[in-house]
Amino acid sequence: MDDGRNDGMDLGHPMHPFDVETLTVGRWRNGGGATREVAVRPADTGGDDFGWRASIADIDADGLFSAFPGVDRTLTLLAGDGVRLTCPGVFDQRLTGVGEPFAFSGDLSLAAELPGGPCRVLNIMVRRGRWEARVKGVHGPVAPPSGHAGLLYVRHGRWQAGAGGRVLEPGQGVWWDGGGGGAAPGEAAIVPLSPEAAALWADISPVG
Repeated sequence: MDDGRNDGMDLGHPMHPFDVETLTVGRWRNGGGATREVAVRPADTGGDDFGWRASIADIDADGLFSAFPGVDRTLTLLAGDGVRLTCPGVFDQRLTGVGEPFAFSGDLSLAAELPGGPCRVLNIMVRRGRWEARVKGVHGPVAPPSGHAGLLYVRHGRWQAGAGGRVLEPGQGVWWDGGGGGAAPGEAAIVPLSPEAAALWADISPVG
C-alpha cells in the first residue's frame, strides 16, 4: 500500500514508519476536532467496515463522539490537560494521565469535555470478535508476536525499528500487519536508544 502513511521500508517484520505531522488530516463533521489516520486493515474495505484501525485524534472542542457498533475502542492521552468522557448511566471517565489507556465499547455514544483546552489522543479500534487490542506504556524492547498486528508510538527519547532500521523520534512510530510470519529474535524488535525512552505499544491480536 502506498498512501502516504509510510515509505514502504521493510525491516524483516512488515513494519511501516509514520510521522504524526505528515499524516493526512481529516476534519470532523461537527468541527470539534481532526483525525490523522495511521493505518486501517483491511485496506480496501472503505468506510467503517474495518477489522482494526489506528489513528491520532486532535480534540479541539467539547462535543459528541460517534458510536461504532460492534467495535471496541482504546483511547490514550498523548498531549494536553485531558478529556472527560461521559456516557449517562455507564461511566464518567477523566483521561488526565498522559500515556494511560482507557478501553470502552464503541457501541456507546459519548460526550467529550475539555476542562483544560485541546488535547491529542491515540485511538485504537478493533472489530469485536475478530481482533483484540491491548495498549500499554513501554520503556524496553518490543518484539511483535508472530501473527499479531500493532503499533508503537514514541513519546520520549529515541527508538530504532528493527536491526539497522530507522531511528524514531517523539511523535513518530511504526505499525505492522498481522499477516507476517514474524522474525528471528531481535530482527524486528523495536529498541530504545536513550535512557529516557518511553513509547506506547498497541498489540492487536486475532481472536481465535
